[in-house]
Amino acid sequence: MRTEQKSSVKNSIGRLIFVGLSVLLQVAWIVVLFVRLNEYSELINLLTALIAAAVVLRIYVRSENTAFKLSWIILILLSPLMGLCIYALFGHKDANRGMRRRFETIDAKLLPEILQDKAVMERLEEKNFYFANQSRYLYDYGKYPVYRNTDVTFYAEASDGFEAQLRELQKAEHFIFMEYHAIEEAEAFARLKAVLAERAAAGVEVRLLYDDVGSIGFIDPGFIGRMKEVGVECRVFNLVLPFLNIFMNNRDHRKITVIDGKVGFTGGYNLADEYFNITHPYGYWKDTGVRLEGDAVKSLTVMFLEMWNAIGKTDADVSGYLPAYEGTVRGSGFVQPYADSPLDNEYVGENVYLNLIKNAAHRLYIATPYLIISDDMARELCMAARRGVDVRIVTPGIPDKKLIYKITRSYYAGLVQGGVRIYEYTPGFIHQKQVLCDDCAAAVGTINFDYRSLYHHFENGVLMFDCDAIRDIRKDFKQIFAVSREVTGEYREGRSAVLRLTQCLLRLFAPLL
Repeated sequence: MRTEQKSSVKNSIGRLIFVGLSVLLQVAWIVVLFVRLNEYSELINLLTALIAAAVVLRIYVRSENTAFKLSWIILILLSPLMGLCIYALFGHKDANRGMRRRFETIDAKLLPEILQDKAVMERLEEKNFYFANQSRYLYDYGKYPVYRNTDVTFYAEASDGFEAQLRELQKAEHFIFMEYHAIEEAEAFARLKAVLAERAAAGVEVRLLYDDVGSIGFIDPGFIGRMKEVGVECRVFNLVLPFLNIFMNNRDHRKITVIDGKVGFTGGYNLADEYFNITHPYGYWKDTGVRLEGDAVKSLTVMFLEMWNAIGKTDADVSGYLPAYEGTVRGSGFVQPYADSPLDNEYVGENVYLNLIKNAAHRLYIATPYLIISDDMARELCMAARRGVDVRIVTPGIPDKKLIYKITRSYYAGLVQGGVRIYEYTPGFIHQKQVLCDDCAAAVGTINFDYRSLYHHFENGVLMFDCDAIRDIRKDFKQIFAVSREVTGEYREGRSAVLRLTQCLLRLFAPLL
């Protein structure tokens, strides 16, 4: 089944290798400088030890995830010089102060455009006060409101979602906004490009934003010029540069399409062939998405405009991109698109998942490509299972990253002992990020159950309550379980000493990966 491999992609591998060599040269130069100062080694060692001790104490008293603190403390104590350098580059949010101020300035202008309708919140409180509290948290701390006047369509296959996107894009009259972590200039994107070019020629404003790391193996630097030739304006988030970039660790992992401010798409899939099973590097690729039509699309529009203007200020007035929706609505549920940022101290994506776990009374189903979670989340999952909730987690049967797969499996035993059931998707790689809670609430989006998504990346998702689409999500999980292998029994027994030691080491530094 594995007929194509990542190594066959040629487009920007040369640039990635150049960046890697440049970083290695810079690190080597730092090492050479310290070697030349060898005669002062005792003084340098003393100063390094004092600085390391001060940094360790600072890390210890900070209000953040314990696993992060422990990993950094051990790394710095084991290798003070290397640990301090890595921590200075990636370990603290103060390093991103300038970017944080830029986002705060943008959000101060954008977020007042999407205020919470009190009548919607009151209605949700009447339906279910627990989930109303969840929505209230998202608005108070994430600034994204809950909506009613919105239809939701769930796509159990990324290819179905993509086909629906192409149909809606062909109807665009005013603007198209697209933001994706990865774009591959291949078969699927060729179809999309043709539609975007046709709409741009018809006078539609078309903007395309992508993450440089996510796309670096798929497209070359000439991509922006080629898109400009067909009328599509492109921007690159957090450009990879051939020197150590503090902000480089924070990537744009969002997947958003907005059409005329009326229809929006999001989910787990990027704009690359493997997501639509045109190629099969890891067996059958399973991914999902949702289509929104109505008021809730405003939040997706604001998310896109936030990132677009963070790269370069463009929009002094955004009101034209946030039209009042006029149309008939079939659904009666509640829809709340939300975003998460690594630049603040509010872990919105993780807290949405934690609240769903805590609210579950009967069943909680989770699909994620990576399972690298904090002790807090592992404890909540086990507590849900112990209070009688049917908790099931599905991970890939064929991994895309073998090291991450080993770390994912290291969590199985502890969860199984707590009553959680674990499945592996045997047809291939399951990439969807999806949670179902009691057949009445669900979350679909871009947020993996791993430290990178929950703490380092810009992410987005859609929280739903009492929507018709939730029945389709339940059906999707039922079909997934039917073709997956339950491995719960294999992890009830003890593991060998060598395996336990290997997994302990992997888990120790998992938060830093």
